[in-house]
Amino acid sequence: MKPSFITSAGAYLPGKAIGNDDMETVLGQVGSKPSRSRKRILNQNKIETRHYAIDESQTTTISNAGMAAKAIEAAIATSGLDLNAIELLVASTSCPDLPLPGFASMVHGKLDMPPCEIATTHGICASGMVGLRHAASLIQTEQVSNAVCAASEFPSRLLKASRFQAQGFGDDRRLPFETEFLRWMLSDGAGAFVLQDRPAQTGLSLEIQWITATSYASQFDPCMFVGTKEEASAEDVRGWLDYPDYATAAAAGAINLRQNVGMLEDVVRLTVEGVFQLIEKGKLDPKSIDWYATHYSSDIFRVQALDLLERGGLILPPDRVFSNLATKGNLGCASAYVMLEELLYSGKLEPGQNIFCIVPESGRFTFSYALLTVVEGDCPKPSAKAVSMNVSDPVIAPEIKTSGAEIEESLVRQLTHVWNDFETGINRVPIIAKMNEGKLTMQDYRELLFNLRQQVIDGSRWISRAASNITRENFPIRSAFIGHSSDEHRDFEMLERNYVAVGGDLEAIQTGTKNIGSEALSEYILSRASRENPFDLIGAMFIIEGLGRRVARRWAVRIKEQLDLEDNQVSFLMYHSESDDIHFQRLDLAVQSGILDEKVVQSVIKTAKVVARLYLLQLEEIGNF
Repeated sequence: MKPSFITSAGAYLPGKAIGNDDMETVLGQVGSKPSRSRKRILNQNKIETRHYAIDESQTTTISNAGMAAKAIEAAIATSGLDLNAIELLVASTSCPDLPLPGFASMVHGKLDMPPCEIATTHGICASGMVGLRHAASLIQTEQVSNAVCAASEFPSRLLKASRFQAQGFGDDRRLPFETEFLRWMLSDGAGAFVLQDRPAQTGLSLEIQWITATSYASQFDPCMFVGTKEEASAEDVRGWLDYPDYATAAAAGAINLRQNVGMLEDVVRLTVEGVFQLIEKGKLDPKSIDWYATHYSSDIFRVQALDLLERGGLILPPDRVFSNLATKGNLGCASAYVMLEELLYSGKLEPGQNIFCIVPESGRFTFSYALLTVVEGDCPKPSAKAVSMNVSDPVIAPEIKTSGAEIEESLVRQLTHVWNDFETGINRVPIIAKMNEGKLTMQDYRELLFNLRQQVIDGSRWISRAASNITRENFPIRSAFIGHSSDEHRDFEMLERNYVAVGGDLEAIQTGTKNIGSEALSEYILSRASRENPFDLIGAMFIIEGLGRRVARRWAVRIKEQLDLEDNQVSFLMYHSESDDIHFQRLDLAVQSGILDEKVVQSVIKTAKVVARLYLLQLEEIGNF
């Protein structure tokens, strides 16, 4: 049986993050007075921010299928695959946009991809894990070699005030707690995974060891449902379709989302019992677990579960229990996906670590568990032209500071993935591998400076051109570009002085031409800078200035030590390791300026990828003019 791996992950959270005090502004106020239960429920669940796919007029801003498609596109963007190559699409939700056709069909229809096999899993929290299990099983049995899985939720449509006011709820008739409870618990969003039968070539992947899903529906009535309690729990179930018309069903509350809060203690108890059963069966060794990725709808249930686990002798280290409930909210079946996406790109994971996922579903008592192992990229061996490294440096992306807005955080996560691939690639370039081995010669260093100079001289040109094409309303961004250009415009002279100081000829470097990689890099960036509001060049600045911030000093120190040089012979690299901190402060301001939307983010990521690849080409083609 083949292994299966999560090789990439993506998330989509609609709109801006909504704080607790603004929830009723978006969902609407039922009656003339604010909710009396909201603060108490929020105090228990500890959720601080969440996202909604409706605006303040309770109008839909993006469909559920649209959110799932956005998450898939984000996962594909960092996967190294193309949508055209995907063999299987699995989509999960509890609240599709339409009862028919299936949710996966609607998601597939939103994506620019050819025909493929699809599957829909319908349910609440555990349905996303069931979908993941289905995809992993088909890969393990060699029926497909890859898949995309998405889980997306849009409960806010069921929770908006207009629905309840139409039923007569308001000042004189308060909303039942079983429905009121969920207004302050649930929110919207989507997550997605790319699965393959081998790890990603670079970065970290998650090998799926096993996934279980067990239903106790034969022993319990529904706990979370759409309808009335009496009809949902009846021996012969009745629902909104059994009413004579939709208006009658709505008036009776048959389309209302409800939670039987009295049954939630049983959900917590069975969640913990499921963990102990896995241990007893020999499927789970607590001593081997490094991370517990736990989905819970409220912090109070986390506390209860930890207490029950401790009574049973299983103590979970608090710093190893990962959850993003407080910042992302309860996303139902998408929660596990968005949680693992954040953990995968958090920088906290190390190869060989094991992640135990716990995903309970209160709907009618379904419990899913999964064991994942962190694995390193499965890079192909370097070609004969490349040299293996003796020095192993940690690959850490340059830090961009955000205001905390989700779209900024999403951009940073995706740029981090691009950087990881980029820096890994740099270390495989022959001249850099040679330096890392301690085998660099003086001639190698002169060639490096000679080839870099021809592209460096264009740096201030493209930044100035970009600044001149930024429109008046984006003046802060223009100022950042201009300041950057001012810093850069004489850098090449410092590089020339270093070249001469190590025996190079000044006239030769000043009259030199670009190598074929430098030519491609300069032409690409200059063409992008010629467009109106070329915000995508944030991606170019991230890569090029990131080299200064993350790599330049390391190179300078190694070159100086290996060639027994003085400071004035490596000052160009040393200078960039310090000045690029200031450049990144400007980059922070650009990211936080409010220019970002989904289209801009994707353009920044693509430009970062292209510039990263062309910069590698510049280093690979040293001496090829």
